[in-house]
Amino acid sequence: MAWVRGLVDRAAGARSARIVEADVVRAYPGGDLTTAEMSDFLADQWAIEHPGQDSGAREAVELRVRLVCSLRTWHAIRKAVLKELCPEGLAPHTCRVPWCGA
Repeated sequence: MAWVRGLVDRAAGARSARIVEADVVRAYPGGDLTTAEMSDFLADQWAIEHPGQDSGAREAVELRVRLVCSLRTWHAIRKAVLKELCPEGLAPHTCRVPWCGA
């Protein structure tokens, strides 16, 4: 999570956006579902990409970040973070961190 938070911090800082709040969320407010239950496909993705490896203490969580910036800057930050999470290239690859973005 620290690595992902660092990506967000660098992307926001490079574009002069201000992070006003950042929280790691493990459960949804007002509901009985956890982020792990809602994102169980991410655990499945990790298992497929790392066959035979123990997932250890990994769990699906959300990093929710509130920024002060323009919509255009937000789009640029989002694009930069997603590109770092799973860089595209010509060779087959797997993402360092299974993710989904909203």
